[in-house]
Amino acid sequence: MTLIKSNTFFTSLMILLALFGVAVGGTVHKVGDSSGWTMMGVNYEAWASSRTFQVGDSLVFEYSNGFHDVTEVTHNDFELCEPSKPLVRYQTGYDTISLTKPGYQNFICGIPGHCHIGQKLQILVLPASLGPVAAPVPGPVRSTVSNGPQYQMAPPPTPHSAAATSSVWNGCSYFLLSLFILV
Repeated sequence: MTLIKSNTFFTSLMILLALFGVAVGGTVHKVGDSSGWTMMGVNYEAWASSRTFQVGDSLVFEYSNGFHDVTEVTHNDFELCEPSKPLVRYQTGYDTISLTKPGYQNFICGIPGHCHIGQKLQILVLPASLGPVAAPVPGPVRSTVSNGPQYQMAPPPTPHSAAATSSVWNGCSYFLLSLFILV
């Protein structure tokens, strides 16, 4: 009897871990939504500003590979729309790029003229998170200045995406459902 309970517990634990792993997986962002990666009709700066990117997320670039590419470049080459020194160049027409480190990432279309008319994307990738956490209220930050202390307000916390919140909520739901099954 104890062996059966032990096996049931172990199996349930493994299922919970598998479900929790799915729940905290990254968000997939289709660049340009239904328009995809194109030089007309999409404001990629506005598109990126409406999303939160985190380590573990991925970008999907969908485009006509006969007319476009995806070229990852440095910040300077992004500003200049300069594709001649790519960090990486993608040309399949359906490229998935995993966001593996925090910081800015810069993408342009390397076809001459496309970047200059707006086919470029800069994103800020935040460190990975286990979901929404109550953020501290911004308070004064002490600054060391020779004429005495001065205070500045800390920046407000960055909002989490709805997709990440939904993913964590689904993980919690699976966890509670699994506990109910055990009882």
